[in-house]
Amino acid sequence: MIFDAHSDLPTYVYEEREKGSTRVLEREFNRFFNGISARVMSVWSRPEKRPIILRYTLEAINRLFRDVEESTKFEIVGTVNEMDDVIKNGKIALWLGIEGGEPVESLDILEILHSLGLRVLTLTWSLRNQIGDGVFERTSGGLTNFGVEVVGKAEELGIILDLSHINEAGFWDTLDVTAFPVIASHSNAKALCDNPRNLTDDQIKAIAERDGVIGAVAIPAFVDKEQPTLEKYVSHIEYMVDLVGYKHVGIGFDFVYYLPGWKGKSVIGLEDESKIPELIRALREKFSEKEVKAIAFENFRRVFERVVG
Repeated sequence: MIFDAHSDLPTYVYEEREKGSTRVLEREFNRFFNGISARVMSVWSRPEKRPIILRYTLEAINRLFRDVEESTKFEIVGTVNEMDDVIKNGKIALWLGIEGGEPVESLDILEILHSLGLRVLTLTWSLRNQIGDGVFERTSGGLTNFGVEVVGKAEELGIILDLSHINEAGFWDTLDVTAFPVIASHSNAKALCDNPRNLTDDQIKAIAERDGVIGAVAIPAFVDKEQPTLEKYVSHIEYMVDLVGYKHVGIGFDFVYYLPGWKGKSVIGLEDESKIPELIRALREKFSEKEVKAIAFENFRRVFERVVG
């Protein structure tokens, strides 16, 4: 079983349904969900949608929900017990996430989004928003005053804080104002690939110290600048396990091969979900069966159970 902590599939669903398609996820089930048991479906706060970001986010959530309703293969879940039951019944458990806090214009809106099913909030995408600065901003501001309020409200509601994409100042600010476990749903080790989206050793250790999890990401530029292969991807997992232990590393593929402009830009040997069996075989060469199960599924389950319930 694989618990994939980050997927941009809601973007694809939005665009396909805009064209009039229905049952998008079910139609391409074998393509998108081979080997997946649970997945965080993150609505990406696309920069070009910023002028209407709240409207866009609500529309994207609605289109995702309608697509799931049309299918017999998925269910949106809000608790770990619901996830376990869905998987036990042979379906795929989908968690609702938001990648980039731009739609969170007030704490009331965060409460509304939670009532709609939001359980994972990536505080920033790579640019600045009202919560804080992303990794690609020219400046190095941390959390804003409003950002601190968002963190507190997320704790109260049981929303997992995702620190992928936020800059270092915001990363450390977040840990200063929360005692909860946090995740980096789709990030790798900066020591192996020096990319702003990857994490330093100190950041990886800090997440582990909070009993959090880092999801290894399969974006080529975050794996290796010259040879982004499956072996190099596994090396990131191995490096982080050696650094903080197997209980704090998971999977956050962030496959984007289905989005415009990304075709062919994949990790060699891990181009899409069809290659998950090869990944599991590679992990079994490095880790025990208990460790593989933890990395593949149980570690993120633990954090979700503790924060979301």
